[in-house]
Amino acid sequence: MKKLPIAAQVYSVREEAAADFDGTMQALAGMGYDGVELAGLYGKTPEEIRASLDKWGLKAVSAHVPFEAFAQDLEKTVETYQKLGCRFLAIPSLGRERWYGGEKYRETLSELSVIARKCEAEGMQLLYHNHDFEFAYAEEGGCQLDAFYGEKETAGIATQLDLCWVKVGGADPVDYLRRYAGRCPVVHMKDFVREDRVILVALGDGQLGVRDVLDQACESGAQWLVVEQDDHVYGTPMENMKKSIECIRNIEKDGEAGV
Repeated sequence: MKKLPIAAQVYSVREEAAADFDGTMQALAGMGYDGVELAGLYGKTPEEIRASLDKWGLKAVSAHVPFEAFAQDLEKTVETYQKLGCRFLAIPSLGRERWYGGEKYRETLSELSVIARKCEAEGMQLLYHNHDFEFAYAEEGGCQLDAFYGEKETAGIATQLDLCWVKVGGADPVDYLRRYAGRCPVVHMKDFVREDRVILVALGDGQLGVRDVLDQACESGAQWLVVEQDDHVYGTPMENMKKSIECIRNIEKDGEAGV
């Protein structure tokens, strides 16, 4: 099995990062993370964040950037993350009015096309990060996520498949990684259990099937894996982030040993 670099989505440890960004980056690097995916700048300048990441040997591989930030000031927004060295910028979600079937959907598609071209011109790629609502039925058949990626305006946008939400949405994560092979450079690894609701857990403690999705992510051309756990009902954020990266690396070691 190919060993992929692993980034931590900083939102997973947002309180720790807000209290002590540099110390949090040191801890993530000590766990074996190769990089981070940002979700905000925690009151710091791009230069301050990059200095911290460089000190601990971490790469700012990607960032979650709201659509509204691009719409308000495309030049400044792209420049900010360019300073950080991000290769990928992901729109974390779209509001109901801007998503498939919404009154601003066609307008949003046109704007996304402009954003994608700007990112490409600056050496970056625009991604879209799914939740589960995108797997609702589309009028032309199939699901809305596929309809979205089938639009001519989204040809320059790659996926950021969040595998937990793919499965919660009723689809097969392995199938979706295969379906978007070559178009899934950054994959969100997130595990969950179903109790009275969906509860997020450390990788390997839930229903995702980490080994199968890891195999397919490698085959489908993923360049980075991002560990994300939005909340921590069981265990602390740092405990879970450590447990998750150990889960991935142990599976890779098993693959190397032919287990």
